[in-house]
Amino acid sequence: MKRFVALYLALDASTSTLAKVAALKRYLAQAPARDAAWAVYLLAGGTPRRAVPTNELRALACEAAGLPEWLFEAGYAATGDLAEAIAYVLPDPADRLDEPLADWMQGRILPLRALDAAARREAVLAAWNGLSADERFMFVKLVGGGFRVGVSKLLVQRALAEWSGADAAGIAQRMMGYTDIDTPPTAERFLALLREPEDGARGGQPYPFFLAHPLPGDPAELGARSDWLAEWKYDGIRAQVVKRGGQVWIWSRGEELVTERFPEVLAEAATWPDGTVVDGELLAWLPGEAGPAPFALLQKRIGRTKLSKAILAEAPVRLLAYDLLESEGVDRRHEPMHLRRARLEALGITTSPLVEAADWPGLATAREGSRERRVEGLMLKHRDSPYGIGRTGSAWWKWKIAPLSVDAVLIYAQAGHGRRASLYTDYSFAVWSRSPRDAAEAQAALDGSVSALALVPFAKAYSGLTDEEIKRVDRVVRQTTVEKFGPVRRVRPTLVFELGFEGIQASTRHKSGIAVRFPRMLRIREDKPLHEADTLDSLRALMEVVG
Repeated sequence: MKRFVALYLALDASTSTLAKVAALKRYLAQAPARDAAWAVYLLAGGTPRRAVPTNELRALACEAAGLPEWLFEAGYAATGDLAEAIAYVLPDPADRLDEPLADWMQGRILPLRALDAAARREAVLAAWNGLSADERFMFVKLVGGGFRVGVSKLLVQRALAEWSGADAAGIAQRMMGYTDIDTPPTAERFLALLREPEDGARGGQPYPFFLAHPLPGDPAELGARSDWLAEWKYDGIRAQVVKRGGQVWIWSRGEELVTERFPEVLAEAATWPDGTVVDGELLAWLPGEAGPAPFALLQKRIGRTKLSKAILAEAPVRLLAYDLLESEGVDRRHEPMHLRRARLEALGITTSPLVEAADWPGLATAREGSRERRVEGLMLKHRDSPYGIGRTGSAWWKWKIAPLSVDAVLIYAQAGHGRRASLYTDYSFAVWSRSPRDAAEAQAALDGSVSALALVPFAKAYSGLTDEEIKRVDRVVRQTTVEKFGPVRRVRPTLVFELGFEGIQASTRHKSGIAVRFPRMLRIREDKPLHEADTLDSLRALMEVVG
């Protein structure tokens, strides 16, 4: 544990890629394989299930430190990080536990989930009593499910390749599925990352996903229209389907094995030739429909491990293929895009249709119909591009339509976390139940003298503003707070924001009856008074546009 904590601190303290790679290489050179297995798992995005509920950790910290709850909560609010707050308040350790990372994970942390509350209390207090402040910080991160550090999976793969001398692309492929939550890392799995299988067998191993960049400007700047293939950008679950040795595996882009959740796709892929790997999108698609159903229908399937006949009938799923990564057992990723697509079509697999247009203006016209098709815009792929790894190069672009947007009123605020723990950065927004006649009626409604008019909460957002804008909003929140609910502040409505979002749907879980997808702040509407903010009818009209 001590060695891994030192690595974490070195990674967290640096913004230099070279320095982070060097720190990782030093760790790998010293750590036993079973410890390195866990380190790579955690740094590459692996997230063990939460072993101790957050409320238990807070209560135990108060008990161990002899602090009243209000005082601990004040410290937590100041730091913005639970693990940091706990590490600060605990008394000096009486013992010294110096165990390897793998022993901590397998012998102390993972078993906590199976203990009752009393046994879990004793185990956590014993751990805190034998760890330094930095180690306690790490322990809380690991048991509370909050471990994060500023390194990417690509950086971890680069460090592994440089340290071991193995091919980076091979390591990237073998790491697919390494962070699966149901498969703890072992020394054997770690060592397998560093070498090609002797018999060439790959089992259900997928390939690293190739990702697109958002198109920054005019597509005409990409060159001749004839050099680019255009496809609709669907809103589903990106997936790879692997058929090898008579068996099928379905992997999500998050490297989760989801085969059993999509039996329709499993049955279809079972008919493919062995040695076939397809990249595509899992979509809810009702029989007889020309296009996919809204993402909300697909959500009913996400996260379910047991699928009833009713849900299978209500939300049928199909795979729309984008690319062919392997056929006849041969890796095709180096071949040009147009040839991979021709091979894919020859297999008879349902493929994402090409959008035909002679020139860029024609393609822009086609893109304008995206919402009617329930798609997010277009994907542009160079016809000669290979299938890369991650978001590299400039061969694939996302040409998305502008987000849906409304003007909404800020009504609640909450402090952020980490470096923004001292600022109010997380906001709740509302729209009017109907349009106020004028500013006077809006003010009367806010004063409580007009019962037929109110601001109705409908969305929360925390991204989209610059640091300077956040500081400005923070000042307004502090100046206009009228009520406190724990960490939440209710503010006197004074600010209107333009909120953007990707989707909108009816929802019985929200007071407004409406839920939006991926809300973010586009700008502060300096020019818009409160009574001109949008209404519930504005949101309902957007729902009709989206269909």
